[in-house]
Amino acid sequence: MAGSPFFERVALIGIGLIGSSLVRVMRRDGLAGHIAVCARKPETLAKALELGLADSTTDDPLAAVEGADLVVLATPIGAYGAIAEIIGPGLKPGAIITDVGSTKGSVIRDVAPHLPEGVHFVPAHPIAGTEKSGPEAGFDSLFEGRWCILTPPDGTDARAVEAVAALWRCTGSMIEQMDAAHHDQVLAITSHLPHLIAYTIVGTATDLEDDLQNEVIKFSAAGFRDFTRIAASDPVMWRDVFLQNKQAVLDVLARFTEDLTAMQRAIRRGEGETLEKSFTRTRAIRRGIVEAHQAGTFKPAEPDEDKD
Repeated sequence: MAGSPFFERVALIGIGLIGSSLVRVMRRDGLAGHIAVCARKPETLAKALELGLADSTTDDPLAAVEGADLVVLATPIGAYGAIAEIIGPGLKPGAIITDVGSTKGSVIRDVAPHLPEGVHFVPAHPIAGTEKSGPEAGFDSLFEGRWCILTPPDGTDARAVEAVAALWRCTGSMIEQMDAAHHDQVLAITSHLPHLIAYTIVGTATDLEDDLQNEVIKFSAAGFRDFTRIAASDPVMWRDVFLQNKQAVLDVLARFTEDLTAMQRAIRRGEGETLEKSFTRTRAIRRGIVEAHQAGTFKPAEPDEDKD
């Protein structure tokens, strides 16, 4: 449903899976007049041009944001502070800055101090993704039926918040607004801990003796295959997530460790009733996820090597 652009000029700092998927929606629906893309690697910029994701490209964040009505930070979150310091002086009055990062407290801490008066900051987290990375990994239906959480700091201009919300609605996302600290606590259990567990389990498999490791790969059951898919996610992005949401992750990891110890004890003691009760209770969570239509609407392809 193409129409008048929401934003005359948009700048993307980073163009991986999430950024390129957002740009595809902008292209499809005519939401941006001009899209400038900034990335560190020449090959990434060349691919963005080849795929029609950019009207202009640069490796200079300050040049990218010149005249931009909307700036989207889509790099690993550990780079946000340095990028914000660079682009701050070049942001025009009334510009909106948003992002797609998986933590929000650290984003506000690192970005907000560098933004000049009159620039609006609306942090966002689209809860969607695959294990793929790079500009070629995106697709315009990635966000359909998924939540996008906005965490604007107190006092943020309501029109700027609505502009970002409207953009994400165009992607098919459902919008929720919450406090940044609460967001980080929720995502620590729903996203960050599962990724940490997946990386650890697959890491354990890689430490097995060669013959046993080969058998694990050959006879992988669905559970282990799911873990390997998650563990194929962008390592730089997830390194930054764990470091930037350290306290929330450590808190939920401590609770998980206690629960795991209890399960270990039940197995050792042969407490079948305890195990069955626990497994029955956790099935209800899965049913709730399915009923909320958050169980996945597509099956991603098997991962290639990361190409960021």
